This record gives sequence, structure tokens and C-alpha cells, in this order.
Amino acid sequence: MSGEPTLIASVQRALHLLDVVGSSARPLTAKALARATGEKLPTTYHLLATLVHEGYLVRLDGVYLLGDHVTALSGRLEPETLRERVRPILSALRDTLRAAAYLVLYREGELELVDVVDSPAAPRVDLWVNLTASGHATALGKAVLSALDEEGRQDYLSRHTLADLTPYTLTDRRSLLRGLSRADATSRGGRVVADVQEYSLGIACLATPVQLAGSHGGVSVGALAVSVAAPALENARRRSANLTRAAEHLAVDLAV
Repeated sequence: MSGEPTLIASVQRALHLLDVVGSSARPLTAKALARATGEKLPTTYHLLATLVHEGYLVRLDGVYLLGDHVTALSGRLEPETLRERVRPILSALRDTLRAAAYLVLYREGELELVDVVDSPAAPRVDLWVNLTASGHATALGKAVLSALDEEGRQDYLSRHTLADLTPYTLTDRRSLLRGLSRADATSRGGRVVADVQEYSLGIACLATPVQLAGSHGGVSVGALAVSVAAPALENARRRSANLTRAAEHLAVDLAV
């Protein structure tokens, strides 16, 4: 018998697609993947559909990202690789909404900023007050609080002073909690909360919780947000389904 292995061409093609998606700094379209792999576009579409169906890729707004099965095979994400893992989704959200995108995780009772993805056309907010002291004034912090149970919210509020950062900052606990209960629900059922010049004058942010089903380093919840100039808030609200959809994909990637 020959020592040469029997190779399955379709498996090779699928693996090449995974290699390209995984090594790209930005999410790629089917046409871009076809060019990168040298495959015909119809063949690429069939391979991508199979990989998405099996959970190895995720299709988001016409581009492709690595899916939960790839994440599961690689094991629990280490802190130093977490930013690299989530950046493609944040980048796609930034490009779709033309707004800087932010991700925080709630670890051991504190908000931890994971990454910010911005651009000259979509600059980030100047984070002049650390999130550990300003969660109540940010959409990110309020999204996390909205996802906690009553005991979790009370625990957070008992350990944090509601500092007055701008004339619009809510510093009354009952008012803050009432605002969370009125959080908008998008057409996809996701909860979206806002801060309107509460953290930074002239800036508004929208955020939604990232629900984690796994035990990623003890994390149970996080939040995804975008920031815009305050006058652009209503336009961002109308497109907030993009925010909640991105949060769903992040939840898949992080819940391992």
C-alpha cells in the first residue's frame, strides 16, 4: 500500500476558507474569500453555507466571522487573546453604524474594558473617568446592570458612589433603576439602554447586554456599546438591531 494519504478536496477547500477568515484582520465577504482562496464564487457560497450551518462560521451583515465551534475547539480564551478574538465583530459593528464600538465584561463585581474599535470618522469617547467609578453614567454600565438580577444590582450599587460627572448624570439610585426598567426593546427582542451626555458632554451611547452562557473566567455578563454625537442618537436608535445582533454573536464567541 502507498503511504500517501487520501485527500478530500472539498474538506481542503473548507479548511482553506477557515484559515483565511481566521487570519484576516477584518471580516470578509464571500467574494473576497473566493478571491483569497482562488475558488469559484458558487463553490465558495456552498462551502460557506455549510460552515455556517455547522457553526464553524457566522454570517453577520454579509461578512463572515469564526463561529462557536472553532472557539470551542481552541478552548477557553486567555486574556491576552480576547481582544484579538472579539475585534472582528466590533470592527463590523463600527463600519455598519459608523460609530466607535466598545466591549466590557463584568468580572468580580467590576466593569472591565476589553476593547474599543474606532476610526477617524467614528472617534472614541475620551475615557476621562475609569469605568470602575463611572459605570452608572455609561450605557455600558447600565446595560450590565440591566442584565443582573436584583441582588446583583444591589451589590454593585452598594459598592459604588454615583458620582456627578456632567449636569445630566443620574446620581439617585431609584431614578437609575427606574431608567433601566424603561430600557428600549428592539424588534429583535434585545434590551438597549442609553446615556445621553451623562458621561461626556455632547456624546450619547447605546449599549446592550452580552449574555454569557458559559463560565468564561467567572464572567456571566458583559455589554456592547456604540458612541455617537448626541444629535445622531435617534438615527443610531433606529438601527440598534445591528447592535443586539452583534451582541448575540459575541455571546457565542465568549461563552466557552
